[in-house]
This record gives sequence, C-alpha cells and structure tokens, in this order.
Amino acid sequence: MKVIQQTLDGILESLQQLEVDWKDDVAVRVIDRLQDFPVRQTYSTADLEPLFAKTFDDGLLVCRLFLGLSKDQFTGQLREALNGTTPGVTSYRSAPQDFLAALERLGVLTAMAAETSRRLHWSDRLVERLRSGRGSAISGQRRGRDLEDKVEELIKSAFGDTYESRCNFTGARGQTAKCDFAIPDRKSPDILIESKAYGATGSKMTDIIGDIEKIITAKRPDTAFLFVTDGLTW
Repeated sequence: MKVIQQTLDGILESLQQLEVDWKDDVAVRVIDRLQDFPVRQTYSTADLEPLFAKTFDDGLLVCRLFLGLSKDQFTGQLREALNGTTPGVTSYRSAPQDFLAALERLGVLTAMAAETSRRLHWSDRLVERLRSGRGSAISGQRRGRDLEDKVEELIKSAFGDTYESRCNFTGARGQTAKCDFAIPDRKSPDILIESKAYGATGSKMTDIIGDIEKIITAKRPDTAFLFVTDGLTW
C-alpha cells in the first residue's frame, strides 16, 4: 500500500470553491410563469385560479414570492387564514373558493398590483439580496429579542430589579449553564427562565432542546424552570 504524506499547506492549496447553479426545475418553471404573468392595475380572484391549474405547489410559490414571505411564514399565515386547515392541494380541491379567499385575506392581490406596477431602480436587486441574506438573520434576532424584552417586563413587574439577565447560572454541584433570566441572581437562582421565538422551522428549533436539557441538568432540583416561546411554526 502506497503511503501518501499530507501537509496542512498541501491540503489548503487543494481546496476550491464549489460553484453550483441555484436554479432547479421548479425555479425554471416559476420564472417562466412570472415572465408570462399578466400586468394589470388591479387583480381579482380570477387571476389566482390559473396559478393552480398546472402545478399546485408552483402556484403557492408564486403567491409567496409576491408576498415576500419565507415558506414557513407563508404556510403559517395561510393555515391561520384557513382556520387551521393545512394549506395543501387537498384543501384547495375540496374548497377552492375558500382557499383563494384566504389568499386574498393575506393581501396577495394587493401585492400583485404593487409589484407589477413598481418602477424599478438599479438598486432594487441589491436591496433584495440584502433582505434575503442579512435581513433574514436580523429579523430572526429581533424576533427573539422582542420576546425576551416582553418577558423581562413581566419579571420586573413581579420581582423589581431582583434578577439577572443573559447570564451563566450556578446550579447543582457547581454545574453552570446559560439562561436568559435568573431570579434572584445567577449564584443561587430560585427561578430560571429561557425564552425563544421562531418564525421558521429548522435546526434552530432543534438547538433549543439541547439548551433546555443543559439547563435542566445543571439546575438544582428545587429550582423552578420556565420556558417561554412563541411563533406559529412551533
């Protein structure tokens, strides 16, 4: 067997960018449909029906793009507009007019009119890249921080300033873990609170389970632990 000696410099020199095309078959189909989309000053339910005539999921994607929502956000809001019904092809076929009416309540028709009549500027494309990249991360951070602030308001109303926020607390046998709030303090907490808000599914929601397990493992048996969460995707 031939032995090959590798060095860190050699490995680093062999690394390269992995370039891929972002367009798949769905993207190609949806782009074609958008390019053929009728331009009008106002839209009605009749303009929604053709979107679902061929591929149902493509029609949903077109509506979502007009609204500027992520898949999780769109699915959650549409489910709510359908009074808890799963927004799938089955619910559409069983009551198409109710389904289209729910899309109207989300503001799809207004969004269509706004987008098709928009006067474009060269910066619009760059702004969209900013929104979908950095903007998405900022939205998630603000969503979580807003919930933390609301929880902190409740803590202040009940305990005044007798608490510590965003700290490492000390629990059983000197074990430590992170938490959002420790009452009355991090050294000997009687109450621990963790808060998380999510507008999307994914690994972040799985990560919080690990954070909760660390808190439960580290805390004393007589310390109360409260988990505060919000978001339709839960």
